[in-house]
Amino acid sequence: MSLETCAACGKASEGLKACKACKLVKYCGRECQIAHRPNHKKACKKKVAELFEQKLYEQPRRNEDCPICMLLLPLSNECAYKPCCGKMICMACHVSLTRDCCPFCNTPTHQSEDEAKKRLLKRIEQYNDPEAMIILASYYNIGKGGFRVDHLKAAELLRRAVELGSAGAHFNLGQMYSLGRGVELDKKKAVHHYQMAAILGSEVARYHLGTIVGNEGNDKLAMRHFMISAKSGHDDSLEYVKKGYVNGMVTKSEFESTLRGHQASRDETKSEQRDRAKLLYKGFDPFKCYEGHSLT
Repeated sequence: MSLETCAACGKASEGLKACKACKLVKYCGRECQIAHRPNHKKACKKKVAELFEQKLYEQPRRNEDCPICMLLLPLSNECAYKPCCGKMICMACHVSLTRDCCPFCNTPTHQSEDEAKKRLLKRIEQYNDPEAMIILASYYNIGKGGFRVDHLKAAELLRRAVELGSAGAHFNLGQMYSLGRGVELDKKKAVHHYQMAAILGSEVARYHLGTIVGNEGNDKLAMRHFMISAKSGHDDSLEYVKKGYVNGMVTKSEFESTLRGHQASRDETKSEQRDRAKLLYKGFDPFKCYEGHSLT
């Protein structure tokens, strides 16, 4: 192992620990890191901001496949969650199921709202399931499923899911900060959570970021967000990219690349069965669907 130099004391040794934030410098230990902090703080913050921006404008990773039809899972509002075992499936497979039990765990389909609530709570208590937390938070937000409206409880659940790295939780918590619902109104925190959701692959959050920076007058940055989400298959984002191209804010090569990406993304998730399911659920705009019920 080659020797490395501590940024604080200058001693050369093996196995130095890098600054966790920027990875630019290394130290003998915590004492050296604390001592060097005043000199390193400015460069560290600059590098962290650069790394964050790089992550923010990367094309996010693809979704997982639906475990039934084995096609790529579509956008989040076209999926259904199974509260018995925590599986996420496409809406087409959800509506086509004819068995009276789950195809994965063979648990009988719930026959009452109370039974459904118990399954959600079990997923949270025993498995720390972030998807179940998001759904339960939505119930508290709108007073659904026998729960009284409790925005504070909803925010608490979303914070738990955020800690588990859930894109959906970041997006929903961003919405709450944007509206001042259950939390103090804070537009900066709302944008932060939209950004984290976008990094984790939320097309809806990316679309929100585009509209926010666009309303602030930064059309170039808005188009960057819209092009990324359009390439992930988000139709409304593609419409903004089209307008951007017409108005000279998007180049021809960028527009063509976005069109190809959008089409490729849609092709990966397309099937006749899914088209029929879309017609069945047309008019709903759920963030997730739980046993066929919209969760707005």
